[in-house]
Amino acid sequence: MGRIHLFEFEDQNWFPSFLRSYLTDFLQFLSNKSGMYKPIIPILVGSLRKNHTDTIIDLGSGGGGGLLGLNRELKKMIPDLKIILTDYYPNLTAFEHTKKLADNFDYEVKSVDARNVPSELKGLRTQFLSFHHFKPIDAKLILQNAIDANSGIAIFEAQERSLPSITAMLFSPVTVLLATPFIAPFKLNRIIFTYLIPIVPICVLWDGVVSSLRTYSQKEMEKLISELDGSEKYNWKVGKINSGPLKLLYLTGTAKY
Repeated sequence: MGRIHLFEFEDQNWFPSFLRSYLTDFLQFLSNKSGMYKPIIPILVGSLRKNHTDTIIDLGSGGGGGLLGLNRELKKMIPDLKIILTDYYPNLTAFEHTKKLADNFDYEVKSVDARNVPSELKGLRTQFLSFHHFKPIDAKLILQNAIDANSGIAIFEAQERSLPSITAMLFSPVTVLLATPFIAPFKLNRIIFTYLIPIVPICVLWDGVVSSLRTYSQKEMEKLISELDGSEKYNWKVGKINSGPLKLLYLTGTAKY
């Protein structure tokens, strides 16, 4: 099955920001409460050490990213760990809530483009569930920008472009309905647009299926890397790791020098 880059509601400029926040809040809640990213802790710790940094610059953090659920374990191995959340459409309410839960988190108020990260943001760049949002030309810009800044990068996806992954996404509205009462901070409008006017579960369903169709395969990630200027200056790893019934795809890059 070839990669199909259909639109996602979350990406659209016209999509109401409060609805975008409800979608990203759900994804953040699900990723942290389910523990889906725990198997990638050794990869993250290894990337931080190889890049000689104790700072993570999380790109496309959405509702707070997937790092909150990993933070306690990461700090055992990287005691001075600092995590900075960023996004092109920053969900400041969610960022502030995450910061209150863990004092080593901070965030950027202004919009941050993963294709052109401000030079003052130094550390290991991470992306959770966001790389598939970018077409190949933009995906390469993300990787190229990391090389040009001599910055390490670690990218993780929790879905594949496969029939089982797409089938699993069909059940996402049920998960939204079950999870919504437990998502903090509580918002009455979130309840309204989930249960009375079910825009959130419908958008999560659409974006989830499209995310699977957009996800880069390992071979496609390797092709992106091969087309970068200066890619030979980096050690790259592309792979797949089990997380319960899920397959987590990852791409990491570390400067050789």
